[in-house]
Amino acid sequence: MKKWECTVCGYIHEGETPPDECPVCGVGPEFFKEVVEKEEKTLTQAVLEPDSVAAEKQSKPSFFRKMVMKHHLHPIAVHTPNGVLPLALIFLAIATMFGLASFEQAAFYSLVFVLINMPFVIVTGIIVWQDRYKGAKTKVFGLKIGGAIIVVATLLALLIWRLVEPGVAASPGRWTYLLICLVCVAGAGISGHFGGKLVFGSRKH
Repeated sequence: MKKWECTVCGYIHEGETPPDECPVCGVGPEFFKEVVEKEEKTLTQAVLEPDSVAAEKQSKPSFFRKMVMKHHLHPIAVHTPNGVLPLALIFLAIATMFGLASFEQAAFYSLVFVLINMPFVIVTGIIVWQDRYKGAKTKVFGLKIGGAIIVVATLLALLIWRLVEPGVAASPGRWTYLLICLVCVAGAGISGHFGGKLVFGSRKH
């Protein structure tokens, strides 16, 4: 039986033809190439390279791009929103329900920290998307980008509201404020889920 490899995410499909859609990253069959065993390769296949591959080798990525890819800076960076945002939500929920100002303040500084980190998360994510996944425009990547937009938009809304109304956690609008924070966490969860699918979904178990 033939094997087909997705050139975007590395998923391996077994069958006579490539799948209509990659189950991991969502690209079409044109992004699949047949996996040829080493002993079956001809001399021509082993030596000659497509023009696109040769051009790719000639292009020299910037120092920053190389560091992002070599040291996996995007997966490292996304741990900040994925880890801190749920904690901020818990702090804010405690402050909202029990009127504890110290927990509200902890939530506020947590949100500030995540917002400061988001540009690095987004930039490194774009680099990984372009370099590793060839900038594929599929549903998976659209959802990841959408999740990041939700996080940034809700963070800005939360922090601006808090600056305009410092006592928001004790105000009549506190439940709406808490709901926006929940949406922010959900946005991070969406991006994290599909990021994990891209990383681990193509691995053979």
